[in-house]
This record gives sequence, C-alpha cells and structure tokens, in this order.
Amino acid sequence: MPEIPDLNIFASNLAKRLAGKTLSNIRILVPRKLKEPEAAFKEALEGQQLKSINRVGKQLYFEFAGHILGLHLMLYGSMHWYEGANENKFTIAELLFSDGTGLAITDWQKSVMLALDPEISIVPDAMDLKNDYLQTALKKISRPIKTVLTDGKVVQGIGNAYVDEILYAAKLSPFSIAAKIPEEKITVLTNSVKKVLTEAEAHIRQNFPDTITEKERDFLQVHLPKHKVTPNGEDILVAEIAARKTYYTKGQELFE
Repeated sequence: MPEIPDLNIFASNLAKRLAGKTLSNIRILVPRKLKEPEAAFKEALEGQQLKSINRVGKQLYFEFAGHILGLHLMLYGSMHWYEGANENKFTIAELLFSDGTGLAITDWQKSVMLALDPEISIVPDAMDLKNDYLQTALKKISRPIKTVLTDGKVVQGIGNAYVDEILYAAKLSPFSIAAKIPEEKITVLTNSVKKVLTEAEAHIRQNFPDTITEKERDFLQVHLPKHKVTPNGEDILVAEIAARKTYYTKGQELFE
C-alpha cells in the first residue's frame, strides 16, 4: 500500500504534469466501490480545470474548481500515464485531459476507491502530529500501539509498513498497550513519526524522482519480509497483530 512518503511524491509529480489542465473525460470502468454514480463524477468534473493535487491522510485529492476527486489506492492500486489508447491492464478509471494526457488508475484486486467531494477529516495527519495530542489520545486507549497508530480515527496516514519502522525507531514494542506508555516515551514516538516518514520520502525522491507508482522498500530497517536481520544485525521477529503481519525486534521496549 502506498503510504505518506510515496503519496507525497505522487502528489507533487502528478501536479507538475496536470495542474492547470482541463479534464476532458473521466471514465470509471469498475464502479462497484462508488458511492455516487459515474454520471455525478462526469457532471461535476468534466470541463473543469485541475487546480492542485494534495495528499490527505492515505488519499490523493484532485482539487478542481468547486469539487474534489478523492483517490484511495488501497493495497494494490497504481497510476500510469498514457497517451492515445489506454492499454493498462486492470484499469479502474481513466482521466483524460484536454492536451491528450491520460492517467490510468489500475488495481487487479479492484479495491481502489474513488470519491466525489469526500468528507474532510479533522483527525491530525501524521506529519502534523503534536506531542501533547498523542499523549492525551493514548491515555484513553487500551489497545496495542500498532493498532492505534494505524487507526485513521486517531492519526491519519500511517500504514502497516511505516508503523513498524516508526516503532522500531522509537524502540517501542508494537505490543505495548497505548495507555501504559510513559510520557517520555510518547515524546520519542512523536519525534520518530516525522523523522521516519521524512527520511523515507527523501530516499524515494532521490532514487525515483518522477515516480507515480510505489517502488521498492529495501531501504527500510525492520519491515523487511525477505530479510532475517536488520541492517544493524538484530533478528527480525514476525507476529500478527489484528491480522496484520508485524516486524519488530527483541530490543523494542514493551509496556503493558
């Protein structure tokens, strides 16, 4: 699943090529996830100029004059440029702009979600997370910290891969009960969120500057399904938390 570092880069690269252009046609080939009919998307968006593209949580918002097209790529969604006929397999939707630039949104699992004028969440984004907010929020929660950080009702934008990286950087066990984590450790955790996500984005941007599709994650430190040890030589332990595979090390402190 593309997460914050990927989506930030996707948004800026999409905007470089599309911002200021007019959407000629939107075609939705797989409508089963729509809350509005395709006709509503066409009426609201076709003929409108694309003002900007921004990341909001785990979604991309294509902001037109008066309307927003929300895109959640889910686990396997991807985006591809095309000109002329779209030949991308498993296409969910096509966006064709007035200059002939096409953007195909694909997903072999057919789980990509498109929304017209999605509701704006008031939950803090991971990149804007404040220490006092997290300290207050965690005091009320008796679930493992991994499930809390990936809960979009507590923090927006953190997914399964980067939550493992954040907890590893904070030396905090993913099994730690949120309400039991001491304040000084929450400060470390808050700082780790922004540090891990910022550094990952910088790495991807340096190595794949023009990408609009998810790339390799071999640079990660612990969420490494093909590896047995971290770059620091620690054994990588694997477990399931809330049906999600979790990668961590013995050295991460447990609070329960």
